[in-house]
Amino acid sequence: MFDGLKKKLNRFRNDVEETAEEKAEAAADEAETEADAEAESAPADAAVEPEASEPADTDSVGDADADSEADAVEDASADAEPATDADSAPEQAAATAEGEADAEPATATADQQMADEPAADADEPAPDEAEQRESLASDAAKAALTEEDDDSSGPGRLRRAAAFATGKVVIEEEDLEDPLWELEMALLQSDVEMQVAEEILETIREKLIGETRKQVQSTGQLVSEALHDALYEVISVGQFDFDQRIAEADKPVTLIFTGINGVGKTTTIAKLARYFEKQGYSTVLANGDTYRAGANEQIREHAEALDKKLIAHEQGGDPAAVIYDGVEYAEAHDIDIVLGDTAGRLHTSNDLMAQLEKIDRVVGPDLTLFVDEAVAGQDAVERARQFNDAAAIDGAILTKADADSNGGAAISIAYVTGKPILFLGVGQGYDHIEKFDPEQMVERLLGEDE
Repeated sequence: MFDGLKKKLNRFRNDVEETAEEKAEAAADEAETEADAEAESAPADAAVEPEASEPADTDSVGDADADSEADAVEDASADAEPATDADSAPEQAAATAEGEADAEPATATADQQMADEPAADADEPAPDEAEQRESLASDAAKAALTEEDDDSSGPGRLRRAAAFATGKVVIEEEDLEDPLWELEMALLQSDVEMQVAEEILETIREKLIGETRKQVQSTGQLVSEALHDALYEVISVGQFDFDQRIAEADKPVTLIFTGINGVGKTTTIAKLARYFEKQGYSTVLANGDTYRAGANEQIREHAEALDKKLIAHEQGGDPAAVIYDGVEYAEAHDIDIVLGDTAGRLHTSNDLMAQLEKIDRVVGPDLTLFVDEAVAGQDAVERARQFNDAAAIDGAILTKADADSNGGAAISIAYVTGKPILFLGVGQGYDHIEKFDPEQMVERLLGEDE
């Protein structure tokens, strides 16, 4: 089911991933080349700096210490009171000698430090060039990423390179240009209505352009998330819990089925009679298709096969009157649900659409359900739009979904009418009907190709 569209969506995801990754790698290679050039000049500069600065600092410290010692000796000599000439001379000589002795070790220590430090620098191994280059590239990448994040003009070459070097990937508008064009063509070829296709593309742009994700969450995953959100937004429009609506409605619940000839309305009514029976509800069938020859016989066969009561009038009778009688019968016999068939009306026939409007006024159904074939594609979408304008449909049922490789109608009908798809017909048997789940539909479309 919908295999054709599924393959096209997967192709888009792969195209974006390949484009983004290739450009990111190219930018990263360019950044690494620039980092290599910086790394080649960095070791020579680093080797000159210690010799130019450290010895100068050491000489300054040694001279300062010597000057301090000399000043201290002079101050001590000047401040001392002379007792006698004989006493002061020996003391002065001793002080001078002591000061000189103290100054010599200080100077020697400073000289030793000067001699030792360059030797230590010479013995220390030079940093590994590969590690230094990697460090420079990483630091430059992070700095570029910060600068570009502050730039409101959007991601550029530096940001892409920085993102790749720091384990990230940035998706740019140019990465999406060709894949989005291909996706648009794929959607239209898959019978997705043009307005719906444009909405999907716009949502993808908003969610992807400028997005950054760590590579552990691959670009493919990021694109899948954007596709999921875009598809879900258009498919899930108007969704409600059908089973809950039936359970909470006053009985009998009246359902009217509309659509053109040959799309499977009558068979769908029979399938829903079985569906409700499994849920414990009783049903009665009413044939409002009074124009088509053989219509009574067709629906009677289904009623007998399912052991259900059928309300029918002669050919050419008033459709609204037949369905009204079905409601009366249900009320009198405590039947839970009335399933009313109608003539297969062409949406271009004004008088037949007027009959549908009359049924809506006379019977006041709880739900009016539009039935069409999934394989009808954009024709089904346009018919749903016009039937909704005439009778305010509450939901749609798509038959032959199992034979549809495109899925255009399934994606488009809810969006253009604002009313949900409720069931999919997936075969000819009475049990071959499944409730429509938007989330399940998206997962089916985005699943991996088998």
